Amino acid sequence: MDYFAGSYDIAVIGAGHAGCEAALAAARLGCSTIVFSINLDSIANMPCNPSIGGTAKGHLVREIDALGGQMGKTTDKTFIQSKILNSSKGPAVYSLRAQVDRRQYQMEMKHILETQENLDIRQAEVIEVLTDETGTSVTGVKTHTGAIFQCKAIVLTTGTYLQGKIFIGDVNYSGGPDGLFPANRLSESLQNIGIELLRFKTGTPARLNKRSLDFSKMSEQPGDDVIVPFSFETEKIEKDQVPCWLTYTNADTHEVIKKNIHRSPLYSGNITGIGPRYCPSIEDKVVRFSDKEHHQVFVEPMGIGTEEMYLQGMSSSLPEDVQVEFMRTIPGLENVKVMRSAYAIEYDGIDATQLKLSLEYKKIEGLFSAGQINGSSGYEEAAAQGIVAGINAAMKIQNREPLILDRSQAYIGVLIDDLVTKGTKEPYRMMTSRAEYRLLLRQDNADLRLTSLGREIGLISEERYEKFLKKKELIEKEIERLKNTYLPPSEAVLKYLESRNSTAIKSGIQVTELLRRPEISYESLSQVCELPELPRAVREQVEVAVKYEGYIKRQMQQVEQYKKLEGRKIPQPIDYNEIQGLRLEARQKLSQIRPDSIGQASRITGVSPADISVLLIYLEQVNRRKN
Repeated sequence: MDYFAGSYDIAVIGAGHAGCEAALAAARLGCSTIVFSINLDSIANMPCNPSIGGTAKGHLVREIDALGGQMGKTTDKTFIQSKILNSSKGPAVYSLRAQVDRRQYQMEMKHILETQENLDIRQAEVIEVLTDETGTSVTGVKTHTGAIFQCKAIVLTTGTYLQGKIFIGDVNYSGGPDGLFPANRLSESLQNIGIELLRFKTGTPARLNKRSLDFSKMSEQPGDDVIVPFSFETEKIEKDQVPCWLTYTNADTHEVIKKNIHRSPLYSGNITGIGPRYCPSIEDKVVRFSDKEHHQVFVEPMGIGTEEMYLQGMSSSLPEDVQVEFMRTIPGLENVKVMRSAYAIEYDGIDATQLKLSLEYKKIEGLFSAGQINGSSGYEEAAAQGIVAGINAAMKIQNREPLILDRSQAYIGVLIDDLVTKGTKEPYRMMTSRAEYRLLLRQDNADLRLTSLGREIGLISEERYEKFLKKKELIEKEIERLKNTYLPPSEAVLKYLESRNSTAIKSGIQVTELLRRPEISYESLSQVCELPELPRAVREQVEVAVKYEGYIKRQMQQVEQYKKLEGRKIPQPIDYNEIQGLRLEARQKLSQIRPDSIGQASRITGVSPADISVLLIYLEQVNRRKN
């Protein structure tokens, strides 16, 4: 029997990484919020790799933090190993990654939700999204027990739970990640209100008992000596780190997999969902990259208080006996004991082109969507969408303009624009190569790009903002000081240049000119000129700003051109079938996506430069008629 259970401004369905950020953002912006989870022990769960960050993903976490989100802070409290990836390359692709204690992370995040003002947590399966009589505006949600919660906005963050199905070889059954229950009834409700669903697939490796592994046959992978925090509010971290380990597959491993490939549901046809291109299973790697003699396998701890180890790079849906057989061909894993088998999971997601850039559904007012349901993969991509959806749900209720991050502002902008404008038929993974302005969108300057915006929204405190302004001032002053400092060709300076294998100078040189040389670092300048005591983050910003000034200016010019196209807004509604000269495919795609600007229209798959020219001419004619 249905019954009225309460009234809230916002309901968040799902408490994974997207749901946590969405719920916290909405509550912190003053909206009464309730977040639902099928099992409260799965809040902020990490059913796959127990790590946060990585290539491009670290950028997202830094941006979440700069906007006022939680993921970076919780990671700083619970990590067990920290590393900067790609440190041998340029700063545009430096990416922070932290191995975390999975249970500590969950408990910490759950407690943060529990103590957040304006936020209630409820263990329940939501089975229905309720709408008004027209079916175009949300009014509430209904749980499996018949409880009805009224609300003005809903954020869907269902992860991989919607009609989840687990595959291990020939065995398959209804289930969510980590042996949890799936959400089997909500999909039908979403379809009933006109939402188009897709079927996706992802997978996770086995978990092994540490006592059964021989680490003497593996390479130790320690953390960095200097720990760089994820959160801009975390000033310094000092803690003992736990090592990870590296081993490799070999010809014997690949032979076992090839011999049993017919038993994989990926190749038998049992799995219909599309898996992630950039995170393939081990059987997929062996088939697709048959020329490779070996593949990396990272052995990573699940936490401090457990013996479970995670095999990064070894996700699989092969039968359990085959999993054990191929793992025992790998150095260090000869006597392996499996604690949890690898599995693949199929689940319902949506076609993200049904969403606006605010992550609100175009046809259903007040309904937002974030995370893996939108076709993305990864905790970081989910959390990034979650904070935007939570903010915009609050903005809608408060009659404020939505937060729309564009591609020149943030990796979050790239992520959302790609999903909403282009859509995806496979789980989307963030990569630095997807960002055309990546030199501007570095992880180190996320606060400089987004903290003011976070303050404007209302998620950055006055105290934090004052510290941010002080940091900005220190950076600007030091750059200016270096520009006005000259070094003579003295004996000390010439010796310094010789020690750095740098070309000698014959006359005085501006320090900024010297710092632009690849072999000269900001820190090393202390040998020839006085440097002020500055925080590490300030020194880092000064060096990058000076060294890459020319490249940064060039990219800023590109952004100006991009902004012009983004600034050419397309009036809504518009009937693309009336525009003469547009190709049929362009009319269909433009009608489906309904882009906000010419810039967004130009990125739609199937819309050509010629179609954009036709559209520009049409808009010019419309403007003339108005005037």
